[in-house]
Amino acid sequence: MSYTTVLVGTDGSESAMKAVARAADVAAARNASLIVVCAYHPMSAREQALITPATGDATARVTGTRAAQEALDLGVEHARQAGAPRVEGRLVEGDAVEALLSVAQERSGDLIVIGNRGVNTLSGRLLGSVPADVVQRAPCDVLIVHTTSGRRR
Repeated sequence: MSYTTVLVGTDGSESAMKAVARAADVAAARNASLIVVCAYHPMSAREQALITPATGDATARVTGTRAAQEALDLGVEHARQAGAPRVEGRLVEGDAVEALLSVAQERSGDLIVIGNRGVNTLSGRLLGSVPADVVQRAPCDVLIVHTTSGRRR
């Protein structure tokens, strides 16, 4: 399969940076464009603190434009340092799944790279996780990177 446009989701976490590094590796190997996507919710930190214990990793944790921009900038810089030839950042208000899928559709993405965080959590099993939902609905290939295990890449 030839990939020309690779997408990766980030929330600025260490786990997400592992997915970004893998996406950069794929993009570099295929001379593909890499789009780093950060979804965020425009809610206050207090509002987020109230819902996070109930939802855990099943929802995006990035709230507010400033935090989202910082997470995105970190992801873009990490991708560049990891060797991706062409990197673009996209900040998208809303749900992480919807953000990845809409950018993939809009930009004719060939591959979505995402970390496995949330797949094996109780909330992920009950409410769905970003990786599981993306796999079920993606219009293209999806690579799930083991970012939460003790394995080093």
